[in-house]
Amino acid sequence: MNNISPLIVDLALILIVAGIVTLVFKRLKQPLVLGYIVAGFIVSPNMPLTMSVVDKADIHTWADIGVMFLLFSLGLDFSIKKILKMGVAPAVAAVTIIFSMVALGGGVGHAFGWTRMDCIFLGGMLAMSSTTIIYKAFNDMGLSQQKFASSVMSVLILEDILAIVMMVMLSAIAGGGALSGGQMLQSIMKIVFFLVLWFVVGLYVVPSFLRAVRKLINDETLLIVALGLCCLMAVVSTRVGFSAAFGAFVMGSILAETIEAERIIKLVEPVKNLFGAIFFVSVGMLVEPKILVDYALPIVVIVMTILIGQAVFGSIGFLLSGQSLKNAMRCGFSMAQIGEFAFIIASLGLSLGVISDFLYPVVVAVSVVTTFLTPYMIRAATPCYDGIVKVIPHSWLRRLEHRTMGTPETSETKANWKRLIRSMVMNTLIYSILSVAVIAVMFNFALAPLRLLSTSVTGSHWAGNAVCGVLTLLIIAPFLRAIIMKKNHSEEAKALWTENRMNRLPLFFTMIVRIVIASSFVFYIATYLTRFTTGLIFAIVAAVIGYMILSRNIKKRSISLERRFIQNLQSRDVAARVHGDRRPLFEQHLLDRDIHIGMFTIPEDSTWAGKTLKELKFRNRFGIHVSSIIRGVQHINIPTGSSVLFPNDKIQVIGDDEQLANFGKTMKAEINHEDPEIEKHDMKLRQLILSGSSPFIGKTLSESGIRDIYNCMVVGVEEGQEKLTMISPSRKLCKGDILWVVGEPDALKTLESAE
Repeated sequence: MNNISPLIVDLALILIVAGIVTLVFKRLKQPLVLGYIVAGFIVSPNMPLTMSVVDKADIHTWADIGVMFLLFSLGLDFSIKKILKMGVAPAVAAVTIIFSMVALGGGVGHAFGWTRMDCIFLGGMLAMSSTTIIYKAFNDMGLSQQKFASSVMSVLILEDILAIVMMVMLSAIAGGGALSGGQMLQSIMKIVFFLVLWFVVGLYVVPSFLRAVRKLINDETLLIVALGLCCLMAVVSTRVGFSAAFGAFVMGSILAETIEAERIIKLVEPVKNLFGAIFFVSVGMLVEPKILVDYALPIVVIVMTILIGQAVFGSIGFLLSGQSLKNAMRCGFSMAQIGEFAFIIASLGLSLGVISDFLYPVVVAVSVVTTFLTPYMIRAATPCYDGIVKVIPHSWLRRLEHRTMGTPETSETKANWKRLIRSMVMNTLIYSILSVAVIAVMFNFALAPLRLLSTSVTGSHWAGNAVCGVLTLLIIAPFLRAIIMKKNHSEEAKALWTENRMNRLPLFFTMIVRIVIASSFVFYIATYLTRFTTGLIFAIVAAVIGYMILSRNIKKRSISLERRFIQNLQSRDVAARVHGDRRPLFEQHLLDRDIHIGMFTIPEDSTWAGKTLKELKFRNRFGIHVSSIIRGVQHINIPTGSSVLFPNDKIQVIGDDEQLANFGKTMKAEINHEDPEIEKHDMKLRQLILSGSSPFIGKTLSESGIRDIYNCMVVGVEEGQEKLTMISPSRKLCKGDILWVVGEPDALKTLESAE
């Protein structure tokens, strides 16, 4: 009974060492991720002078859970709508950087004679900048509210998404052995299929479920439900050939669109921190000093590759996305490091057994070095820009500074055609994927039991086939109808139909194409389940499609399903509008004038709390304007000078980069520091009996100065009754009065000595 599991011993060792090391790193103002890695090195068998972990297999299992929860949390911060609203600019920058760094990393590995898989995985690791490290660096340096910082964070979000896709691709490459175009295309199509399927079904089912049980859910049950959904999707993801981390990310992205997303983020954060810490500790456990010495030259070369590659190709990527040269260089230099995703990709390579053992500690060492250099790279961007300005021709500089990314203006007709075709293609793709999924489920799981039942009752399986076919058609009927009819009466279609007769034939052709696509599903079901002649099957297809188009019931079901999906997709935005958390629409118009809106939260211990805007004089001190104060569900737009700030108020501030940076820096500095002698301010209750020599006798309570001079308060006088008697400020104090006084210990002593 006195024996304890080695897992608990290892966990105790890891958490104690990690806690001590991270406190030191916090004191040194270094990223906690590095502290966890150092802690892992300390508790690893590679450090003979300290206690080491006994069972590394269990720790790696916990580390796998940590990766899953890390990506689940990443998904919670990811918004499908946010990515779609970003436009093409961040995508151009992200794709440019990733492809360039993958090629550089592969080239470096090849130059050292490493294996093909080592080169491929190294390229993937070097392509992923660290969101955590950059975010912390921006906060520490007071840059988070500047315009270029928001551009960097947009690209980092896209990089994180592409990293998930890259992990799936790397798994496919590692499993297939051959990097053929057909295999790559098949993998991409598989990713797209399941991503669309999971997002569409998940966004329909999960928010609806949470809405139905909202009155029954508290924080505890919400945490259990969220983690349960995360693990469920992880299992489903592994069943179809992806990683558990990929499924966890998808479920996090689905939950990110629910009203409960903010609560889930706060509830999951401690769990993520615990398992994430174990993962990063396990990373440090793989660091071997001998390997670091043997591969010192590759480490130095890879570090220089990241610093120079990100500075050059990162700047080019942001320049191509429409940033000015100065902002592009600030963005590119900021991304010159690797972090958590490099470790995750390296872990994937090790688990698949396709990369060499030395690559993991090499990447860890590179991450540590580049992390320490991140603030210096951010600061180096401006001097480098100043140096480039001096050497390039002014005509080039003018073009670069005023270059913006955009599409040439098109006629209204072309714009309508573009929007209409894009909507039709997206609509057809989504509903086709849903139809394929339903057919696959029915044919793989429902057809066999129905055939068995039909054979036992009628002696033939054809009745089971018929029932399965009818059920399948009933389920997918709203999808097929949406493929055919949706967008036929949209504003774009109406405008094109009325403005020119030449548009009517192409519009009619789009409908014919969609009818053919929908008919192909019915045709496949009929040919799979029956032995009818081709002519009869075509007749059945025509009858079924005609019924779907004319049926009011199917139309109602189709509209109802789509409305529920749109409601779920917009639920978080609706909640944000109700709580006043959305930024105003006019913000985008300010960006062209080099001013933008920053969101700041008043610290709990701020000296600004309790003061009016007139007293704080923000406009005079910083040159900024406060456009809104958000306090809980209250949204105070265009506040006046008499508006008072309170702790935890969110304020929207308008200004340029320099003004917002100064404002944020001053806000963090002007706080009430914690009293080191807080115990002396504990309030005590004392009994005070007035003697004949008391200086208070004959004076009223207000004249006695007990409150004003001695900083104490009389709460009542004892007059022999069960309860204290409230004392009037005009009552004169008499000898023998028994006063009950409350105050700080030092103040009470002073009062007693005066008495």
